[in-house]
Amino acid sequence: MLKQYRELSMSIRRTIENNDEAGIRPSKTYQSFVAAAGGHRELNFIEKDVRNYITREVRNVSEQEDAKEFGKYFLRMKEKNPNFFFELELEEDQSIKLAFWADARSRAAFEYFGDVISFDTTYNTNRYNLVCGSFVGVNHHGQSTLLGCSLMKNEEIESFKWLFQCWLRCMGGNAPKGFLTDQCASMKRALEACMPTTVHRWCIWHIMKKIPSKLNGYKGHANIEQEMSHVVWNSHSKDSFDRNWNDFLLNFGLADNKWLSDLYEDRHIWVPIYLDHHFWAGMRSTQRSESMHSFFNKYITRNSSLIQFVK
Repeated sequence: MLKQYRELSMSIRRTIENNDEAGIRPSKTYQSFVAAAGGHRELNFIEKDVRNYITREVRNVSEQEDAKEFGKYFLRMKEKNPNFFFELELEEDQSIKLAFWADARSRAAFEYFGDVISFDTTYNTNRYNLVCGSFVGVNHHGQSTLLGCSLMKNEEIESFKWLFQCWLRCMGGNAPKGFLTDQCASMKRALEACMPTTVHRWCIWHIMKKIPSKLNGYKGHANIEQEMSHVVWNSHSKDSFDRNWNDFLLNFGLADNKWLSDLYEDRHIWVPIYLDHHFWAGMRSTQRSESMHSFFNKYITRNSSLIQFVK
């Protein structure tokens, strides 16, 4: 069988990686493909290809070698299309510290759909525990549009500053009007430094879902969640929100709760009445970025190499 007919599809690779992580032998993995396809002749690869893939791609690449190939891959992409954009920062041991990239299509899309950006991070997308981030906009059909990807060793303020500055350079220095993120102090401070004119909004869904864990120890905690939700969503002016919030704290004995005190101090970046007069392209949460991560997870696992991740 000629080599060009023995390329493994992304879904096949993901299955091999998952099975290897679960301790399933290559022979059994191959036989599962045979059974699903209805026979050996229906597959365009053989058992040896499965074994070779595990040996060469899954298990036997050092972090430094992977980082080197990662950079080479981006250089090849840049040669194919000069509008491909990437920046890398390496650790002293030549492993990846920070990475950002966006293809020509993402850069073009930003010109039309870059008014409001959702940014979110996720884990378990690669074997080095690098944090994956995605910049997502909304097109004229209401569909999510990917506007850049990133990998970071940590989620410290300086890492986010590096990333947001890269993204701005990529997009010609044009900051969006609105920027949605999870409730993250490091991101907040980085955005204040890098995009001072952009309106920053925290994902309200992430905040509200924390209520049970943050307030579970208080008497009547079920009613607390219901009442807090009512105050947040049904206050029709800033003054009424302030009054309703104070009444809520007094009624449930929550005046000394630090989590709620901190939320109140930051009310201008998550409470709807403080934000809904701005344009948000129909977004109040980072759900679009999270949906993009769910899409990525169909093709990559926590054992994926960097090359597997970007391809």
